Amino acid sequence: MIPSPRSLRAAASNAAHMLLYGHVADLRPMPAVLLDDGPKGAVYRYRAPEGVVPAGPPVLFVPPLAAPARCYDLRRGCSLAEHVVTAGRTGYLLDYGPVSFADRRMGFTEWVRGVLPDAIRTVSADSGGQPVQLVGWCLGGILSLLAAADDPGLPIASVAVIAAPVDMSAVRLAAPLRPLTRVPGLGTGVVGAFDAVFGGLPRPLVKRAYQVIGADKYLLRPYKVLANLDDREFLAQIEAVDHFTNSMLAYPGNTARDVYRELLRDNALSGDGVRIGSDLVPLGGVKVPVLAIAGRGDGLAPVRSVRPLTRLLAGAPEVRFAAAPGGHLGVLTGRSARATTWAHLDRWLDEGTVRHGIRVPRRQILA
Repeated sequence: MIPSPRSLRAAASNAAHMLLYGHVADLRPMPAVLLDDGPKGAVYRYRAPEGVVPAGPPVLFVPPLAAPARCYDLRRGCSLAEHVVTAGRTGYLLDYGPVSFADRRMGFTEWVRGVLPDAIRTVSADSGGQPVQLVGWCLGGILSLLAAADDPGLPIASVAVIAAPVDMSAVRLAAPLRPLTRVPGLGTGVVGAFDAVFGGLPRPLVKRAYQVIGADKYLLRPYKVLANLDDREFLAQIEAVDHFTNSMLAYPGNTARDVYRELLRDNALSGDGVRIGSDLVPLGGVKVPVLAIAGRGDGLAPVRSVRPLTRLLAGAPEVRFAAAPGGHLGVLTGRSARATTWAHLDRWLDEGTVRHGIRVPRRQILA
């Protein structure tokens, strides 16, 4: 196809902009106020845009481990945090910060019984004692469910999980590793070796693993950039995803062990539960409404690995499942997420406002 003069002008403009400024994406983070600077869990409150009066239960974004908290604020115009606060909700972010050798002893127990509950209580107190609506992507969603199941007394209004695999037997990318889990001591020995040297899985290894999972996309990246040089939104998204990938964090040693042992080897989320401290915590212990969204093109958390939440969350008063376009990150914050994943989440949060008897409009514009 011969490009039109308009397309050629747009491509030339984008190329010149990248040459002069080095970028086309607006990567400014959403403005936020630090509420609590815990040792491994800083809590921020996003500032409401001018003229917007927030209403309804607060929303706390829970990131996965090893991925930067910017997953919820990828870039302006394609930021879930921006979308939520602009819609008139009070948004909060839990940020684990960088992981160092000193954090190597932190495992599921520390996150589920320490960091996350502390953040939930901080957000609830800051919002006048309201229960908190959790939104968790990937392992952040799993940790949110485990925290709700482990302590039903936490002020949690609901949990929305996006791209959170709970049945690892349905994850094809994990299939080559499963034979290794049957070799006694092999997996824990490898993780233990990294723990002894680096304190866990080091940041470069985590980054490369994420890139290998999407190897086809990375191999085709130069061609796609040239083919879409006239599409600034496409270029901005590519740039923002690269920035996100380059910001990957390390996995603490005990957390890496728990992920291997509980999720990969034992598939514990689909069974009797994950070991937290000396207890087995099953997902059936969740007593709040849950929304689960899976990406149709997600290799890390395919639809078949997320859908079992509809039966595993037997104690929840409501479990809603939806599938949306996109891969692992794309289903959360891809260019089509606004009309799909975010629309599902908007309805869910709106219903949460009504569920808690709050009658004020979701969005108010000051005169």
